[in-house]
Amino acid sequence: MEHAHGFAATGQASLYLKKLCRHFSHKLETQFDDHNGVIRFPFGTCELSADEQALHLHCQAGSNDLGRLREIIDSHLARFTTREPVTLRWH
Repeated sequence: MEHAHGFAATGQASLYLKKLCRHFSHKLETQFDDHNGVIRFPFGTCELSADEQALHLHCQAGSNDLGRLREIIDSHLARFTTREPVTLRWH
C-alpha cells in the first residue's frame, strides 16, 4: 500500500469533513463525527481529521490506485468549497 497525506487550510474543516463523508456514505462505508472520519473505497481508504485551522487527510491505496483516490477527494472537495475555495496540498 502507498500513502498520501493531504492538508487544506480552512476554518470550515469540520463542515467539509462531514460533507465529504455524508456524500460518500450513500454508496460506501463511512464513519464520521465532527472531528474524524473514514471513507472506505473498494480500492483504498481515506482517513480525515478536522481542527480549527485545517482539514487533514491520510489516504492509502495500491500504487496504481492512489492517484485515482486523490483525484476523487480533490474533485469532491472542490465541489463542496465553492464559496470558500480551498486548496488541498498533497505530500
